[in-house]
Amino acid sequence: MELSSQMILFARVVQAGSFSAAARTMNLSPSAISRQIGYLEDGLGVRLLNRTRDGIIPTDEGRAFFERCDRVADTVAEAKEYLDGLSGEPTGHLRVVSTVAFGHEQLLPVLPRFLDENPQITLSLRLTDELIDLSAGEYDAAIQFSEALSQEHIITRKLAPNRRILVASPAYVEAYGNPRTREELDQHACLRLTTVADWNDWIPAAVLKRPMRFEGNSAYVVYKAVLGGLGIARLSEYLVGIDVAEGRLVRVLPDYEQFDSTIVISYLDRRNLSPKIRALVDFLANHFLPIPPWER
Repeated sequence: MELSSQMILFARVVQAGSFSAAARTMNLSPSAISRQIGYLEDGLGVRLLNRTRDGIIPTDEGRAFFERCDRVADTVAEAKEYLDGLSGEPTGHLRVVSTVAFGHEQLLPVLPRFLDENPQITLSLRLTDELIDLSAGEYDAAIQFSEALSQEHIITRKLAPNRRILVASPAYVEAYGNPRTREELDQHACLRLTTVADWNDWIPAAVLKRPMRFEGNSAYVVYKAVLGGLGIARLSEYLVGIDVAEGRLVRVLPDYEQFDSTIVISYLDRRNLSPKIRALVDFLANHFLPIPPWER
């Protein structure tokens, strides 16, 4: 492998935090990446990385070298994206990540149309409620909530408002009643999301101290539990709006003030935006704006 390729590889390893994480983004085995980094260190005559059980830690020399390697990697990526744009047609492989519930309910139904309209694009989609660091290079674009964004060097485009409401199933309300005040939530089964602490700020402290009747690591899991009559939850309107309209769920404390956020698509800030990313951003913006499907 040439020095320039090894420099790009080194930058990706540092961004990913481990050989195995970098391997997933580069279609290489962790052992192959480790071997190339070893060759790079031997050629330069300096140790760049300290290997640990949990991953890698750059040495002082490695951190200084990374800054230069990262600029090389960005320059190569921008040059490739520029050449791709000369064809005038979006082409190539798109790596997209989305929150689980939004991906299931809103994204998956429209992606076939996007691929039909862009036959030269292939796409891989991962659904997760974990926070995504786009700078690691694992994804081209992320669909997530605006309050989850704290990264530099990314561009975001609004797709839709994310209004959250309290809901329960008719069976639950019939069995346990519909609380009339927030204080009455103390007497109810409030369903908790385990991965995002701020998501649970609507739940009274007394309830949080008790053993939870049900909790899940995804809003989609909690949504299914609410439909099954396990309790009350705060969920996004894009997920439960149709269920409320058709009677499968009922509103709880409809006047209670809820935290609103925004659903956005984000991507790295590059001088020349890849046509394939621009195609996805424009497609989703046209689909969800100005009025999202669940409000039409």
